[in-house]
Amino acid sequence: MAVRGADTVLRAAAVHTLVAGQKPQRALAVVGDRIAALSEDPHGLDGWITEATTVIDEPDATVLPAFDDTHTHLILAGHSAHDVPVHQAHTIAEFLDLIRQRAAVTPEGQWIRTTTNWQELNLAERRMPTAAELDQASDKHPVLVKRGGHNDVVNSLALHLAGITADTPTPPGGVIGRDEQGRLNGRLIDNAMSLVERLLPAPDVATRIDGLRLASADYAATGIGTVRDCMVPLPDLAVLQAARDQGVLNVRVRALVSAIGMTDPAQIEDLLDGMQDWRYTADPLLRVWGVKFVLDGGLEAGATEEPYCDHGDFFGTLTWEPDALVRSVEAVVRRGWRVGTHAYGDRGVRTLLDVYQQVLERNPGLPAGMLVMEHGGLADAAQRARAVALGIPVTVQHPLLHDTAEVEDGFWGPERVNRLFPARQWIDQGALVTAGSDFPVGAYGAMRSVWGMVTRQTVTGIRGPEHAITRTEALALHTANAARLLGETALRGTLTPGRLADLTLWPTDPTTCPNDQLRDLNPTHTLIGGRSVHCLASPAG
Repeated sequence: MAVRGADTVLRAAAVHTLVAGQKPQRALAVVGDRIAALSEDPHGLDGWITEATTVIDEPDATVLPAFDDTHTHLILAGHSAHDVPVHQAHTIAEFLDLIRQRAAVTPEGQWIRTTTNWQELNLAERRMPTAAELDQASDKHPVLVKRGGHNDVVNSLALHLAGITADTPTPPGGVIGRDEQGRLNGRLIDNAMSLVERLLPAPDVATRIDGLRLASADYAATGIGTVRDCMVPLPDLAVLQAARDQGVLNVRVRALVSAIGMTDPAQIEDLLDGMQDWRYTADPLLRVWGVKFVLDGGLEAGATEEPYCDHGDFFGTLTWEPDALVRSVEAVVRRGWRVGTHAYGDRGVRTLLDVYQQVLERNPGLPAGMLVMEHGGLADAAQRARAVALGIPVTVQHPLLHDTAEVEDGFWGPERVNRLFPARQWIDQGALVTAGSDFPVGAYGAMRSVWGMVTRQTVTGIRGPEHAITRTEALALHTANAARLLGETALRGTLTPGRLADLTLWPTDPTTCPNDQLRDLNPTHTLIGGRSVHCLASPAG
């Protein structure tokens, strides 16, 4: 019997609580930001309805928890909301024309940035533009073209402003691109990106907040309710807070403060000093989770045990000296923050496990889950077993593999690409595994990720089908497992009374619909803490 009226009562064909052994429910009541009651009868909670209650009556719909994307980049998505949309280009000419159009309405001398979620193999020329080509779009504006989180291409003016010449030494853990004649081609990879990016003026706060509004709403429209943003520059925490204060943050954010470009423990200590004011914030919408390190490169520079296919003497790049990384990770955990470290290639994974093992041995009794492996792309069976023995969780991102399989074939060859993100084996060996997108390298979306992990489909067809997992497992990676990784099991991950009302409604049942419907399936409603952040249809009642 209800003790008070509900704020929302929801009726559906099935409410999948994701509690083991519990059959689907048919009704759910929300009071405040919490789930208050469930019923197997679609009208079993009608006693909670008052004149003030919102009733969502969708007799054909399916309800699931809102999903977590445990490795993505909301900050980059927010930037991209106002950047030049080069992901729409099909040729380099179109790419340049989009930049040229922006230059025509931008005062000379101001920076021009592009969106980051594009792949060069989607262009007819199947390559990146060069500095000389970007000069054709504008030589009056410094131009920064980003592709994902590991690659920049800039025009000659940007190189000049950064003081980069043919004699500039390559920074440790980075690459300054040159053409076959040794001339600068504008390409900057990993730790070399900061040579230019440090010059970018911060966009005005209002623009940044609006970008986060648009981007977070788009995440919510795909069923994502919580993002673990794995590359948040320290100053951007204030921007996230401002978006939260203005009520325009449409997803929960768990921020990893970026240590990208840093190579020395002293720099990390300074970063930690700057994070101190965020230590005791208990906002359920916005929290700082820890620090993000990058140990090796991405698609072009992940550290491997065997050489690259296109360069027989190239084994990828490590961006940290292991001993320095041990001291830096140790500094973070000793201050009570957690660590997520990018390790993509198998040599990167091996090195990270060496680092983490030393940190654990030097700090006995460290709480579980303090050290996380991001990606673990090429982790082999022995490395997976070692990670499990050390208690290291891993985040995997099939959308990254889906969108980049053809690119990666050229660097690593099909056999290694087939082995990327072995979710089946991680689960079978007992790891805590969670899933995400790695946007902007992969496309975000709850069911897009589930579809990918279940089918192992990519732009080049099915890759490594032996690594596929079941739908039940894929759902868990985005819900219960994600809540466990974040230390929020008591709050989220399943639909039970007392937990936060983070819900998604789907027009068809994602647990049973055909695979070909799953990839592009989006919810009709997303609620975060009982608050509607996405709605395609007006609720009845």
